[in-house]
Amino acid sequence: MLEIKKDENSFYIGEASDKTAEIHFVPNGNNQITVDHTFVSESLRGQKVGDALVKRIVDYAREEQLKILPLCPFAKSQFDRHSEYHDVLA
Repeated sequence: MLEIKKDENSFYIGEASDKTAEIHFVPNGNNQITVDHTFVSESLRGQKVGDALVKRIVDYAREEQLKILPLCPFAKSQFDRHSEYHDVLA
């Protein structure tokens, strides 16, 4: 699997200046973050990269004791499919 790196408000694959996949979040107080965007380049599609990014942000939320509000349609669909993520669902 590709290395998932952390930026200030995102997790990504690739280089900071050339991200090939990314999940972006916005801290919104009250120990909560809003996932507002997920992107996977054409070259990585079909490899479950988006799934891995959502899992990484769920792990991050658990580590930091945060709740996630998934506004991004892809992230929302992952929360709908994975009941094991509901412990961090806002």
